[in-house]
Amino acid sequence: MTETSDTRSADGAAGGAAPEAPRSRLRRLMRYIPLVAPVLLWAVPCWVLLHTGQRWPLPVALAGTALFVLGLVAMPFAMARGHGRRQQDRAAIVGDTLLGGIWVLFTWSVLLGVLLRLALSVAGVGDGQDRARIVTWAVLGVAAVLLAWGYAEARRVPRVRRLDVELPRLGAGLDGTRVALITDTHYGPLDRARWSARVCETVNTLEADLVCHTGDIADGTAERRRAQAAPLGTVQATRARVYVTGNHEYYSEAQGWVDLMDELGWEPLRNRHLLLERGGDSLVVAGVDDVTAESSGLAGHRAHLAGALDGADPDLPVLLLAHQPKFIDRAAAHGIDLQLSGHTHGGQIWPFHYLVRVDQPAVAGLSRHGARTLLYTSRGTGFWGPPFRVFAPSEITLLVLRSPQGSATS
Repeated sequence: MTETSDTRSADGAAGGAAPEAPRSRLRRLMRYIPLVAPVLLWAVPCWVLLHTGQRWPLPVALAGTALFVLGLVAMPFAMARGHGRRQQDRAAIVGDTLLGGIWVLFTWSVLLGVLLRLALSVAGVGDGQDRARIVTWAVLGVAAVLLAWGYAEARRVPRVRRLDVELPRLGAGLDGTRVALITDTHYGPLDRARWSARVCETVNTLEADLVCHTGDIADGTAERRRAQAAPLGTVQATRARVYVTGNHEYYSEAQGWVDLMDELGWEPLRNRHLLLERGGDSLVVAGVDDVTAESSGLAGHRAHLAGALDGADPDLPVLLLAHQPKFIDRAAAHGIDLQLSGHTHGGQIWPFHYLVRVDQPAVAGLSRHGARTLLYTSRGTGFWGPPFRVFAPSEITLLVLRSPQGSATS
């Protein structure tokens, strides 16, 4: 098989390197975002809501400005204490909530600050001060509604998303195989043990043959988040429960999570595969470590697709679990039939998905890559960091695998 690096080198020699240049420049530019972003996130709403012609009384303007300055200082400080070495859960909750809140306020300050003010001006509504104050109250109202709704969306048990996926090489005996996918549960500072139990109860109603978890179980070590992860041991599948690591495991002692999932009755597919057999036909179910595993320095951890397929009959269809959608390049080069991934959260808080798209080939849903390979990217079952989901609902996915031969005889 040809590795992805070889394929890309060949494309570059044929003139395919040029389109990559703009994306490479954009990725280099994104390195500076952590330095500039907090200032912009807090400064832009402060300016739009308080200092663009509203002429608020001086105490109001000063108090409002002070709140934005306080947020600018408190957010990175709280996130550093919450997600750094100290890992203080209360600090993480404060920092994450401030991040989500200011992202929504920033987004709608920009959108309404331009569009609504222009519409009011064209309509001849009030003078400059009236229009500026209308924009302020509109932005605050929209942000408040979206944050309340987004919080409810993030904390609820995800709806089940069902879809049929036809795999041309799937044998008729496996037609109708039910695959349940959960991913990015991100058990963390907010205790979600009850939510976890309800998610597992929902999965059990699906009567799946195979249940998959494609990583990012939690933020924190297995010992620290054990109570929230424990309900995963109640998940039922007629054939197997399989798991692969995500990048967040490698921030939190990944081997501990591998061991805990094994203890809970899940099979960690660390660069290996198993066979799912029914009706005389077989499906290779393979998994790889996350693409960040090797750089983690953890002995024996790396994404190794050739190792995952070692010993598998090349004529059999392959279902691959890989946490990040961008692994699809290697999957397509190896002729994988279907890759299941998570990682993107569908953007989680609109319009963040535009930034996710810079790093990943897909944000959500089913997509085709090459002549044979399909990729399904889940929007995730939980949430990371900010406890909000805006226009990116979480999901539990049920994929029903279909065989052309099975469809023809039904």
